[in-house]
Amino acid sequence: MHRAKADARASHVTVGQVRHLPDERVEIDCSCGMVLTNGPDWSLDEHIRLHRAEARYLALSAVAPAGMPRLIAVDVRRIPH
Repeated sequence: MHRAKADARASHVTVGQVRHLPDERVEIDCSCGMVLTNGPDWSLDEHIRLHRAEARYLALSAVAPAGMPRLIAVDVRRIPH
């Protein structure tokens, strides 16, 4: 499980420069290909942290022993690439 967590951490790092959009939002790319953006109620930093946490959760869930209870089901549309 430690390896899965480390692999998820290494696969989801921000790359490039922060881009400032005309509507006062900012965005940055994740190494997985997802674009992370701030919004009216969340900061870019919060989006980055959530994205990484989701990736770690999914990686750990994939390798967890059979029968270990899962906290939440993740909608397939929300799975980090």
